[in-house]
Amino acid sequence: MEKKWRTAITQHVGHETYIRGYRLLDLVGNLSFAQAIYLILKGELPNEKESKMMEAMFVSVIDHGIAPPSVISARAVASGGNSLNVGVAAGVLAFGSAHGGALEDAMKFIQEGVASQRSVEDIVREYLEAKRPIPGYGHRYYKDFDPRTKRLMDIAKELGFYGKHCEFAEAVQEEIGRQKGKRLVLNVDGGIAAVTSEMGFDWRLGKGFFIIGRVPGLVAHVYEELTTEKPFSKRLDEETETEYTGVPPRELPSELKRI
Repeated sequence: MEKKWRTAITQHVGHETYIRGYRLLDLVGNLSFAQAIYLILKGELPNEKESKMMEAMFVSVIDHGIAPPSVISARAVASGGNSLNVGVAAGVLAFGSAHGGALEDAMKFIQEGVASQRSVEDIVREYLEAKRPIPGYGHRYYKDFDPRTKRLMDIAKELGFYGKHCEFAEAVQEEIGRQKGKRLVLNVDGGIAAVTSEMGFDWRLGKGFFIIGRVPGLVAHVYEELTTEKPFSKRLDEETETEYTGVPPRELPSELKRI
């Protein structure tokens, strides 16, 4: 018997599309993009506070300069003569544990940490003794605090989404500083992880939040590359921008030379 693809997300009734049971055309013009995202991910319409929190989180990660791996990848691929969708896809593929992917790991860490009811002191000690990085903490630019995280936490407090997951996340930040003797800030991945956990989202959606928020930035970068730069215009100066670490120039053994 042939198995069918199953979904509780969307269906067609005649020529009408329904999203989580709501007629798509009824959503158009009545829901913001963030509200529609909440609906399609969570299955129900958000209330006003949930809508504002979603908007804030997505805006907080829309872009973070030209230096991140995803932007470099997207623009480099576009400069090779590829179309916008290929460049954006290359940028998305650059999301990994050190850039964007930490959000999923941080959600898992926070949700499991809260559920375990273990002390923050023990959890942090366990990670540090095993020399395991704690996901959602540390940033190459921000040493005292990540201003994006602070802003999101302030909004979470204002809207009523600052609870046990956010408290746990900030307590871990302080405990890392006490045990390590060096502050590792709760970065924006960790901040979003704490708030989305507070809102009841499953940790396996973590990477999705970053992808949704960052793709508009990638689209803008690729479009700019395609419309304002010449193809293959970004070339490294081998003398000043690269360092060769291999063996020096050498001759092929004479017994292998045929010409």
